[in-house]
Amino acid sequence: MAQREFDVEGMTSGHCEMSVQEEISEVAGVTSVNADHTTGKVTVEGDGYSTEDIEAAVKEAGYTLA
Repeated sequence: MAQREFDVEGMTSGHCEMSVQEEISEVAGVTSVNADHTTGKVTVEGDGYSTEDIEAAVKEAGYTLA
């Protein structure tokens, strides 16, 4: 299982983290996701997903990949 880290712009609170985590967790192949608004980082674990899949989920949550 691969682990990747993404930079997300615009997260400012725990609510932001939850929104991003919820959308990314729905991506096929993602088994775990952890967002941290203090660092702007999102850690994703799983296999079979693409950067484009994560970018689309982050956009759906109202944020953008850096």
